[in-house]
Amino acid sequence: MVLKTIYIVRHGFRSNWVVNPQTGAYSHTFPTPTGIPSDPSLASHGVEQSHDLARHLVSLQPPISAIYSSPFYRCLQTLSPTVTSLNATRASSSLPPLPIRIDTGIGEFYGLARFDHPIPASVEVLTTHFPGMLDEGYRGAIRPSVNGESIPGLHDRVAYALEDIIRQLDGEGVEAAVLCTHAAVMICAGRALTGRMPEEEGEEDFRCGTCAFSRFERRGGGEGKGEVKGEKKEWKEGEEVPDVGWRGKGVGGGWECMVNGDCSFLKEGEERTWNFAMEDTLAAQQERSFLNDPDSFNNPGTDSVVEREKAAHRKGSPRL
Repeated sequence: MVLKTIYIVRHGFRSNWVVNPQTGAYSHTFPTPTGIPSDPSLASHGVEQSHDLARHLVSLQPPISAIYSSPFYRCLQTLSPTVTSLNATRASSSLPPLPIRIDTGIGEFYGLARFDHPIPASVEVLTTHFPGMLDEGYRGAIRPSVNGESIPGLHDRVAYALEDIIRQLDGEGVEAAVLCTHAAVMICAGRALTGRMPEEEGEEDFRCGTCAFSRFERRGGGEGKGEVKGEKKEWKEGEEVPDVGWRGKGVGGGWECMVNGDCSFLKEGEERTWNFAMEDTLAAQQERSFLNDPDSFNNPGTDSVVEREKAAHRKGSPRL
């Protein structure tokens, strides 16, 4: 058996950070669990979303048999209720627990910069926050550059990471897996799996609201027709991302998007969706002395503004 189904979700609403685009200094309103300014926890609304998401994920068929996550705290926190529920069910059937595999290849997107962006916490540090939940021996095949990435480079990084994950799971006989990641990566993953790269990077093709859910089915029904073949193209630190030939056909033989950014199971529906066209707005903000984090639900930094932010979103606010 080869991998047939991939579920991709985005993390929930989170608190914010600020970066000085001249110096690269990151700061945050609230202390972060890992001590890294750009690694906040979920906001209270995001925690609520994570429980809505868990109820949805545990009901899926085929059931989840492997779990991957970006190394950022908010993604692991989003998955935590799902993992707890899945493993309780597995224990009742005398099945071993499913650990989360932390994969830097599906980690956050930072644009090109003259300074170093923060790197996520190590598996060893994250294990102290999520004891018993992580596969401590797993390592992803690629890491983003600390100086950021171009948008085409991000697409290639995500495609490379996905091909490696698919190759692993084909070998393990896993039928369905879930990946938790970020808005930009969720868009790139949809393009890398389907092989469809739009002429305009900012095209709104794959939806990615907070805790959004997408489902991809392997072309050919997953009967071995799309199995990843050939030698793995090794990536080395400081080198270009190897070309896995995803454009026009998709990684692992190609996939069809069956569900695109569904948020119907969330009490508040779709919130904070995003697309690459918004990067133009963010670039303009860099001319100011400080850049407010565009992925934040509450730039002022308190849960008291959640309703105001939701109202702005309902009126068509472009903020992520």
